[in-house]
Amino acid sequence: MTKPRLILDQDDVLADTHGKLADIVLREFDTQLTSEELHQDSFYETLSQADQKRLYKILHEPGFFSDIPLIPNAQEAVLELSKKYEIFVATAAMEFPNSFREKYDWLHQHFGFISWSNIVFCGDKSILNGDYLIDDMPRNLKTFKGKGLLFNAPHNLKETEFERVMNWEEILKRLL
Repeated sequence: MTKPRLILDQDDVLADTHGKLADIVLREFDTQLTSEELHQDSFYETLSQADQKRLYKILHEPGFFSDIPLIPNAQEAVLELSKKYEIFVATAAMEFPNSFREKYDWLHQHFGFISWSNIVFCGDKSILNGDYLIDDMPRNLKTFKGKGLLFNAPHNLKETEFERVMNWEEILKRLL
């Protein structure tokens, strides 16, 4: 019998990309914003246009994607889920060409139990076929034909169209 297919996004589901960006803003930008404020909304809502452009440039710099911290409990939860599900990681890498090798190496370092053949670099996630997709971007869930779960993130707090999961503990409770 085949295992159900569980597809996971990388940024802001497995890797705390927003957290790394918030730390950069606090450390390197001239801002009065607090860490709490940077985690209550998207950067598009909290930063000036000039700071948004600066942050976007940082995303294109070599090395940005290589040392992003893990989302708490992601490693342990995905390992546990791999006993019941066929795990794939599908990450949008086309917008940031430097990210390919860095994202692959990051996944190998933190999720070495996921085969290279189960890693998908893409732009448009509508091509994905699986039973579940966990993603922080609502646009990716809109075109997914299976069950989509929206991973809670500052940039999707106002989204109400999709079932939301707050953390990896909640995902384990729902999927195991």
